[in-house]
Parts: sequence; structure tokens; C-alpha cells
Amino acid sequence: MILALFIFLYSLFSIRIEKTAISGPVLALIVGFIFGPMLLKLTNVNVDTEDYRIIAELALALVLFTDASKVNLSVLENNASLPTRLLLIGLPLTIVFGMIGGFLIFKGISWIEVGILATMLAPTDAALGKAVVTNPSVPSKIREALNVESGLNDGISVPVLFLFIAVITTQNGEGLSSFYGFQLFAEEIGIGLLVGLGISFVGDWLIHFSMKRKWISESWKPIVIIALAFSCFSLAQIAGGSGFIACFTGGFLYGVLNKKYKLNRNLVESAEGAGDTMSMLTWLIFGAFVIAANIKDFTWEVIIYAFMSLTIIRIIPVFLSLINAGISRKEKLFMGWFGPRGLASIVFAIIVLDVQMPHKSTIVLTVVCTILLSVVLHGFTANPFIKSLNKK
Repeated sequence: MILALFIFLYSLFSIRIEKTAISGPVLALIVGFIFGPMLLKLTNVNVDTEDYRIIAELALALVLFTDASKVNLSVLENNASLPTRLLLIGLPLTIVFGMIGGFLIFKGISWIEVGILATMLAPTDAALGKAVVTNPSVPSKIREALNVESGLNDGISVPVLFLFIAVITTQNGEGLSSFYGFQLFAEEIGIGLLVGLGISFVGDWLIHFSMKRKWISESWKPIVIIALAFSCFSLAQIAGGSGFIACFTGGFLYGVLNKKYKLNRNLVESAEGAGDTMSMLTWLIFGAFVIAANIKDFTWEVIIYAFMSLTIIRIIPVFLSLINAGISRKEKLFMGWFGPRGLASIVFAIIVLDVQMPHKSTIVLTVVCTILLSVVLHGFTANPFIKSLNKK
């Protein structure tokens, strides 16, 4: 009831809310926290970690697909170096800086554990960054760069995380060949890419074929893109690839073909609404149960690292990766700040819960704290910082 009423009321005022300093995820988190076990105790939903992981994964999959389908190809072609720099230079540097920060703040933690922590917090969240990448007031080259970065960096981080987990679960690294890391990376990225492109190409052709003959009833049109996105994600995961890479690349190809065929954009918009709703559910559960269960255990070390993860650990690599990129210092700072952590990090934290390591609780607490700070700080600063970016 609480979720349904919240979604209903939010939908009534969504445009007005989006123009304020309070974002949808912030509101969902607040509502979850207020009605959760910490305060009013009106929610009593038994959601285990695997259920929550599925919700978060599917929400992220749908957001990635719909966001990628709206990428402005002409702008991206003229500024392709920006997301390329962020992914190939900025992302590895973010992991390195995160490991250095972990060594400095947490005493007695191993390099593998700080590597896991840094990798879990390296990818940015397309759902939380939506207020920026969909706002026409933000220069198009920045919007497209941040959109592509957030769409691909979580998929790239998956094999890195699995490699760290494989090392820590194998005593002294025994049983791991030198070729393992490359093979894992190639499978996650390659299979995800092939599945996403293949499913979307066939799916787009079938949609076009069926719509020309008016075989799709009006009641089923909103379901088409949702089912296509989930097909990309699930098949890629089953085949051993990254479902997130599959969804973003599949959505990108669908967007390109959709422009060619001039199909009805209402299909994507309907799916986008479903993705936003699932994201809201994820954040409401996060506020009601995850925050309530962990906030009392936050230490100063955890809070300091979380704040560093959102600032210097993210901003400095962005600055370094964008040297001589032809954008201003203010724009670099803007891109560095808007690297929100969210759904991907939630999924990674649930994965790590099954891994045996000495400082697992500290790592999970740090991820939860970082996500909480990100939802609040990035949610409240999106519109004010966009206005500041446009000031001469």
C-alpha cells in the first residue's frame, strides 16, 4: 500500500518534483526510512538478499536499455573521446585511487579486499544520474559522455570484481592461471556485447515487422521494450556474459535502428516509466531495510571513505582522464562530481555477502554508506549544479 500510494502521488507531481532540489530516489529513500522499522514500523516485507538483488538488477537493466536507446548518435560521434577517456583511463584510475584510499583509512585490510571495495564503488549509476543526462540545460556532449560512461562502466567492473573474488577465495592464488583474468574479462564483455546486439537486432526487426502489419495490440505495446531489455539481460547472464553490457549495447542499437525506421517512441517511454518505478521500489526498500539495518554500525572510517569515494577518488581520475579534452575546468568538475553510486553497487554488495573474507562487514557497510550519501548529495545538488554550470 505504501509503495503504491507513493508511486501514485509521485506520478501526479513528477514534473514539478523534477524541477526541485529533491530527486525521486531521495523521496523514495525518505519514505522507506520513515515507514520502515527505524521509525513508524509500518512495513513488514520479508525481502531476502537474492530477491533484492533481482529487483535491483532488473531495474538497472531496464534503465540502461532505455537510456542507451535515446543516445544522440551525432553528438556522440563528435565527442566519442570523452566517454572513451572516462572508461579506459578514468575507471581504472578510480579503482587504483580507491585502493590507495582504502589502505590509508582501514587498518589491517588486505590489498585484495580494498580492491574489491574500490571496484564495487567504481561504477556510476544511470538511474541516479538521470536528472543530469536528461536535462537539456546540460551541454549535450557532457550528457552523452556521462550516459555512455554510466551505461558501460558497471559491466566493465563485473569481471574485475569477479577476478578479485576469485583470488581471495583461492588460497595464495593457487589454481588461477595467468590467462584467467583476460579470459574472464573477454567473456563478460564479449558475450554481453554479442548477445545485446544480436537480441536487439532481431527484436527490432520483429517489432518493425509486426507494427507495420498492426499485429501488436495497444495493451501490449508498453510491454515490448521491457521484455526485449529483460531478454538481453537474462540471456547474456545465462551465456556467461555481462547482462548490463548487453542491455546498454542492445538499447543503443535499438535506438539507432529505431531512428532509421521512425518507430513510435512511446514504446521506449512506456518502458522508461516501468524502469523508473522499479528503481523507486529499490530505493524504498533500501531506505526501509538496508539503511535501518546498517546505519547504527557506521564508523568514522566508513563515513570518511564514503565521502572520499564520491569526491577525490572520483574527481581526480576524471580530471586526469580529460586532460587536453577540450572542455573547461568547470565542466570537468561537474562530470567528476556527477558520478553517483547506486544500483550496480547494491548488486555488487549482495554478491560479496556470499564471499568469505576477514573484513566483509566493513566493506559492505562502506558501500551502503557511500550509496546513502550519493543518493542524498547527488539528489539535492543536481539542479543547483546544473544552473551553476550554465552561469558565465
